[in-house]
Amino acid sequence: MTKQLTLLALEKLLNSRFKEGFLSLKDLPQPSTFKDMDRATARIVKAIEAKEKITVIGDYDVDGVTSTTLMKLFFEEIDYPIEWIIPNRFRDGYGLSSNIIPRITGTNLAITVDNGISAVYAAQLCKEEGIELIITDHHLLAPEIPEAYAIVDQKQKDCTFPYEEVCGAQIAWYLIASLKNALNVKIDMMDYMELTTLAIIADMMPLQHINRAMVLSGIERLNKSQRPAIKAFKEHSQKETISAEDIGFFLAPLLNSAGRMDDAKYAVEFLASTNIYDARVRLGRLVDFNNARKATEQEITSKALAQVNPEDEVIVVEGEEWHEGVVGIVAARVARHHEKPCIVLSNNGEGMLKGSGRSFGVCDLFAITDSCRSHLEKFGGHQAAIGLSMRLESLEAFKKQLQINYLEGNYTKEEVDPDIVGELHFKEISFELTKLIQKYQPYGQGNPTPKFLSTNVEILQADTMGKEGEHLRFSFAQEGIVMAGVQFKTRENYEVGSQVDVIYTVNENHFRGNVTLQLMVDKIIVKYKER
Repeated sequence: MTKQLTLLALEKLLNSRFKEGFLSLKDLPQPSTFKDMDRATARIVKAIEAKEKITVIGDYDVDGVTSTTLMKLFFEEIDYPIEWIIPNRFRDGYGLSSNIIPRITGTNLAITVDNGISAVYAAQLCKEEGIELIITDHHLLAPEIPEAYAIVDQKQKDCTFPYEEVCGAQIAWYLIASLKNALNVKIDMMDYMELTTLAIIADMMPLQHINRAMVLSGIERLNKSQRPAIKAFKEHSQKETISAEDIGFFLAPLLNSAGRMDDAKYAVEFLASTNIYDARVRLGRLVDFNNARKATEQEITSKALAQVNPEDEVIVVEGEEWHEGVVGIVAARVARHHEKPCIVLSNNGEGMLKGSGRSFGVCDLFAITDSCRSHLEKFGGHQAAIGLSMRLESLEAFKKQLQINYLEGNYTKEEVDPDIVGELHFKEISFELTKLIQKYQPYGQGNPTPKFLSTNVEILQADTMGKEGEHLRFSFAQEGIVMAGVQFKTRENYEVGSQVDVIYTVNENHFRGNVTLQLMVDKIIVKYKER
């Protein structure tokens, strides 16, 4: 399956992920390489000079919240008053929509961040209301694009910005850089970089090329940050330093939970806090939202799992008034559990189903659902994640069509995890190995943490840990070499003496001044048990 790995082979493999080598901030392209960036900048400068009313419209995920915060902080720094709106997931739907227009009448210039490229109808309404529109977005373009004064989106065909995979907050950061130059104001762009980093990681941008450079310098800046929100987060999480993992697994879910459970404006208010006392109170509110999100998600996940038809290649489940804010996370959990794409729908009790889907493996969930449009009311997304709505009476026909489309797509199940870089013997696990792994950080999308496989391993010890015994602590042995291991969030039982294959990542465990190596277990394959 895999060959024995050496340090040299691993270095070669990790290095091959960075075609351009490691870039730094001096390699960032100029703002004007974006199509319409100069045009958008000139129009905003004109609005400032003429004291026009400017409104920024964001989105309720971390990227949208961060983009909105960046714009809010910039206009505060240059002392120009603006309005900002983040649509409410439940009342307004996504992005610049017709529901938002009544709230922005009287605006001279509307600027979208992290949304707007599909807002054809809303853009028409803006025109009718005499609102000039600048769209900044990073999503794919539909066949019909909105009519706007300027559109800054790197996915436009005639855009010369060299990197296709950047997020909304990066484009907002670039717009601020462009405005800084045009207005000739003294502001520190690195202050804005630390927040942009949160969005690059949370929006799962590939951590390569300029994204890696921005994240590395952003994290360095976060760790020196005097921003009350960041200080409050460090205090709450008892972290002296913040890593990419801390952002992805702890801070991003907190920021996301506001939009999932109530209103994303609370996340903007937290990030923009001007003193530590406000930041603590606002963080407390996000923690409450996140706890409620976890409980709701757990409850719906167990209901969804109970409904799964194991015969289906694409799982579709639905329930009465399941919380719309968590159906996407539930879909991801069910997809991972069954190793199949999954769509989770919430029935509003009035014959309408609305929900989210998450793909698994190589399946293009967008493509196979796109061919079912005749059964759908609304639909959007990309290869790995979709949002959709339909009438209840269309459900059965939709399900049937979806299974057919999947089979026609000839998706073969990947039996081997593509993140496994090779087979490793315990004798190769050393601080030299972890030092090499650290050199290629941060890990994430496009640069996954290297996973290893060790075969013919004996379990010497397997004890539960955690408040509710939801984690396992191991002692493994391979040809006389003993390694400690940890597996999080598992209810599996393993017998001492079992012979297993282990899939894992390696990390350094720093505890009370001691540094030890441990395996972070991803999967255990039992070969045979001791009698």
